[in-house]
Amino acid sequence: MGIYTKKGDKGKTSLYDGTRVKKYSLRVETYGSVDELNSQLSVAQKFCKDPKNFQLLDLIQNNLFLVAGELANEDAESFYQHSKAIGKSDTKLLENVIDEYTAKLPVLHEFILPGRSVAGAHLHLCRSVCRRAERLIDHLNDEVTIRPDVLKYVNRLSDFLYILARDEDYVDQIEGLVDKVLDNYKKEVN
Repeated sequence: MGIYTKKGDKGKTSLYDGTRVKKYSLRVETYGSVDELNSQLSVAQKFCKDPKNFQLLDLIQNNLFLVAGELANEDAESFYQHSKAIGKSDTKLLENVIDEYTAKLPVLHEFILPGRSVAGAHLHLCRSVCRRAERLIDHLNDEVTIRPDVLKYVNRLSDFLYILARDEDYVDQIEGLVDKVLDNYKKEVN
């Protein structure tokens, strides 16, 4: 089976429930931004140095499939018959990680530039895409009802991505310091 169907050649696409809508509809733009975030997370993940962050991003990517699936459906109830939905426990996990990382990272007293490491830079880009997706979800919520759990999850996700970026920057900074110490030691020994 080919990947093209030609059904979208006239500017319409199908939602999960089969409803045909214009490709520029707010709903398509909204779940498209969630899909973009998921793709960006995949790139960011490949640069993460902390194995825990790598695993967390696997979980987040799977959860974003659920968010996008729910948004790509005019009949959310039919979606829930085939899939689980984002819930309070998913948001709580994000909050727990945010709290844990905030406690272990140095306190900030000023704004920071986005990303001092490659992973941190990519995660800040993800945070920005997440904020756009959140704005679009909020806009879509003005037209149709979006479950509050989805709104809360995506709002918390941008905070989570911020703290993950800071953590990856910190890991990178520590590794850099260790490398400098080892280089100095090697010079002294030789």
